[in-house]
Amino acid sequence: MRGLLIGRYQPFHRGHLGTVRAIRASAPDAELVIAIGSAEESYTFENPFTASERFEMVVRAVRAAGLDGIVPVPVPDIRRHALWVRYLEGLLPPFEVVHTNNPLTRLLFEKAGYRVESPPLIDRARLEGRKIRTLLATGGAWSARVPPVVAAYLKEVDAPGRLALLRRPSATGPRPRP
Repeated sequence: MRGLLIGRYQPFHRGHLGTVRAIRASAPDAELVIAIGSAEESYTFENPFTASERFEMVVRAVRAAGLDGIVPVPVPDIRRHALWVRYLEGLLPPFEVVHTNNPLTRLLFEKAGYRVESPPLIDRARLEGRKIRTLLATGGAWSARVPPVVAAYLKEVDAPGRLALLRRPSATGPRPRP
């Protein structure tokens, strides 16, 4: 059996890792495909990291956590909800269960006949991508919100500098909300 977890992972944080751990604990013999969504997006405040950078964060974090059976796959968006499930079926290895808390994703996969489960949201109030990106951009305390190997990688690619630049109004258009 194989499961599917879809996200943008901008960046891959401790909440994501906790969710992956919980899914693996509930199905220890199943593989888990981690679809890295909006793979074509990068260098904006909402999507600052490239698909390859997000792939690297996922791989480093799951390896350091000792999790096996994880298959990260970058997935470009087609922006056509009615065709999205069939698109993913053609792009990804076969999967039987979808793990999501997104109502639209749930609707689309249930309509296509998939079993959909809601994984736990780990410390969502603190571990939310936008908050972590804002902390990166403003010099706040962000590193404890991501796995240590991801923190090291984000420093390696100068994520704080990139986010600070992308947060400026002149960098990519209107200033993002704090």
